[in-house]
Amino acid sequence: MRNCNGLPHGLGRQILLKDGAWRNIFSENTRSRTPVRRRFDTFPGSPHPGSWGSGCAGNGADDKRLPVLLIVHQEQSSPGQVGNWLRANGYPLDIRRPRFGDPLPETLAGHAGAVIFGGPQSANDTDDFIRREVDWISVPLAEGKPFLGICLGAQMLAVHLGGEVASHPEGFVEVGYYPLSATSEGEAFMEWPSHAYQWHREGFAVPKEATLLARGKHFSNQAFRHKTAFGLQFHPEITHWIMNRWVTRSSYRCVMPGARPGDTHMPNHLLYGPGQRAWLDRFLSHWIEAPLDA
Repeated sequence: MRNCNGLPHGLGRQILLKDGAWRNIFSENTRSRTPVRRRFDTFPGSPHPGSWGSGCAGNGADDKRLPVLLIVHQEQSSPGQVGNWLRANGYPLDIRRPRFGDPLPETLAGHAGAVIFGGPQSANDTDDFIRREVDWISVPLAEGKPFLGICLGAQMLAVHLGGEVASHPEGFVEVGYYPLSATSEGEAFMEWPSHAYQWHREGFAVPKEATLLARGKHFSNQAFRHKTAFGLQFHPEITHWIMNRWVTRSSYRCVMPGARPGDTHMPNHLLYGPGQRAWLDRFLSHWIEAPLDA
């Protein structure tokens, strides 16, 4: 089964420098060798709308802070609001696509943390790059580095920790905005948004020794924590651009059982997006700067 949406094929490793320029380092099996500069849109109220050029927040902090490793799975994959927040707070981005041959570091000593984003794959797939990513999660866990898994990335974290990933027993999906409720442990951790944006057909079981932080509608397990690692089933990184691409290019998902109709996504984004964005800002601040090691 497949979960998060995306588009096929990809570029090699990309590093976004502090001056806003893309440095492209291509692997041997990468299909395209044409450097790409890409803009990731920002939600209204972002400190750097429209472009990722110079002008990051912080008094020169970006000269001292280590980059954050971002693992994506498609050519058109965007780190969205996660990337926007990191850049605005002085963290350079090291974007890699293991699916297309990019290597994963043996240590995160040179990184502030790591994020694995979503993709059309399943954490149960037997593809070599999926297995490598699942196994690689041992690196941030062993080193106590901040790790965040979003959608597919959260499911990979769950599998790495011994949990299971499966489709809904009644065939339901979550596509669009859905209510989100915090557990008592989640409430003690922080305040959560009332609704979160979803795009998946599989969910995870919370691994042993992990703590469930939030619940959802069709898929009860929406967020969990294990020491310095967090897994989110929903997509707080969503932007107008990302949402528009998913809804228009994969409109068939919006008529699956349990999905929100396509014409409700943007109105709901205007209604619930600001709250989700505000939550993401608070979450990332805690995640990267004061990780839990309980």
